[in-house]
Amino acid sequence: MKIITPSILILGLFVFGGMIYKLTSPMGCGPILPNDNIFVLTGDARRVPYAMRQTKNYPSAKIYIIGVGGHKFDTSNRHVIMETKSKSTYQNALAIEKIVRQKNLSRIVIVTTEEHMKRAIHLIHHEIPKTELVTCSAPLVGMSAPNRLERWTAEYLKYIVTLFGIKEG
Repeated sequence: MKIITPSILILGLFVFGGMIYKLTSPMGCGPILPNDNIFVLTGDARRVPYAMRQTKNYPSAKIYIIGVGGHKFDTSNRHVIMETKSKSTYQNALAIEKIVRQKNLSRIVIVTTEEHMKRAIHLIHHEIPKTELVTCSAPLVGMSAPNRLERWTAEYLKYIVTLFGIKEG
């Protein structure tokens, strides 16, 4: 019985922590200002179209698509800057830090999916602690409940690892 009790306790703490992670993750989109600099983290096909919809009323906002790799995106004639070298969330944070420092930005909007936002913000804030970060979370629409649970669990595990200082992995 002594072996089972710690295992159940650890499982319970893990599940409870996962619930807190989900409940405290930024949802929806914060206020976007007309001249904002919007950084869209790729990795999920929902993010770029979501960012384009959220910013359609702000034609002067600058949009940076970070971690494009081999993806092709319809940016609907918007002026978009694409960063193609970063391959992970931590590399995205470093790419954003470089742009923020070059352009001397004090406020940026981060667009990523809702389950990814908390870890992305943690990594970005670590690189640019004095920059105001506005979150704009793309919802996981059109995804089955088991797939959403899998995505949330994977990001929760990555977040825990990140809190221990492991940024790449």
